[in-house]
Amino acid sequence: MQTKEPSLPPLAGIRVIEFAGLGPAPYAGMLLADLGADVLRIDRAGATDLFPVQRAPVDRGRRSLLLDLKAPEAVELALRIAEKADALIEGFRPGVMERLGLGPDIALARNPKLIYARMTGWGQEGPLAKTAGHDLTYLALTGALEAIGPEDGPPVPPLNLIGDMGGGGAFLVIGILAALLERQRSGLGQVVDAAILDGTVSQLAIVLGLKAGGLWGGSRGQNILDGGAPFYRTYRCLDGKYMAVAALEPKFFATLVKGLGLDAAKLAPQQNDRTQWPRMHREFEAIFATKTRGEWASVLEATDACAVPVLDFDEAALYPHNVGRSTFMEEDGNLQPPPAPRFSRSITSLSGHFAPGEGGEDALREWGVQS
Repeated sequence: MQTKEPSLPPLAGIRVIEFAGLGPAPYAGMLLADLGADVLRIDRAGATDLFPVQRAPVDRGRRSLLLDLKAPEAVELALRIAEKADALIEGFRPGVMERLGLGPDIALARNPKLIYARMTGWGQEGPLAKTAGHDLTYLALTGALEAIGPEDGPPVPPLNLIGDMGGGGAFLVIGILAALLERQRSGLGQVVDAAILDGTVSQLAIVLGLKAGGLWGGSRGQNILDGGAPFYRTYRCLDGKYMAVAALEPKFFATLVKGLGLDAAKLAPQQNDRTQWPRMHREFEAIFATKTRGEWASVLEATDACAVPVLDFDEAALYPHNVGRSTFMEEDGNLQPPPAPRFSRSITSLSGHFAPGEGGEDALREWGVQS
């Protein structure tokens, strides 16, 4: 039987040098730090932030060293740090690190065991590789953006969850962890080329499978996972708030129909009959509009109808299930995501925030790097 005595974080002892950037690369640094890696962020003095938020969750857990990478002595120090690191994260356009004298060939020559992780939007090669972009532009060229939004409206930006965070930062971490495991066999590091474009397409695996099987087509808002199905969408309630319905399986759909006060025996066989979807849409919309979100939640959310209230961030933090599981954390009165995922033995925790230049010298001493 596995012991549940607490142990060190899963990535304790792993050292990462992160070159400060935007979006997905810092998110990857946060994830690695949350899992126990010792991440040292290289910041630029006087650098401006696209989103100037003090103590932002995405910046947590890493000590910082200020370096002017245009100075040869700073580049040399960065390489000495890389010699002591297990992984390096950079999120610049292709060629920037090479021009600084910090490209993978030089870094891996200094440390053959280094995992050199590169985060870009378009990838390291291709016609658009060196052009600017952001989450939305990358999604636009994968097909994902065109598929998100109402049938009679424009495509809707899905925050920056699918591209930056999912296809970018999370896939960068997957690549780093996979390369660290491979290094146990080969004893060698390698370059990880993570592109938001690639990660986003990977996340389309199920949708592309539906398309190949003839179960996805036509305009957005007409398919099973894009709001086209009456049993997989949101509904406006009497108070103007919304309920989310995701009753995909027949037994869950039957429970939903029953909760709405309708005849499950009549409607259940029609669930996947697309000719009936417009009628069901109208009928469900009319029924949901008769009660407030809270009233519908009291009727449906404790059942297998797969129907729950659509909450804003503050409501989500106070929702009983999220409170019971500590799904949100609060620091200085602000919401934060706790480390994820969770482990049966390994303990993960937050190590706080460090301002640019704070804690870096201590990290150098601990890593054995002469500054």
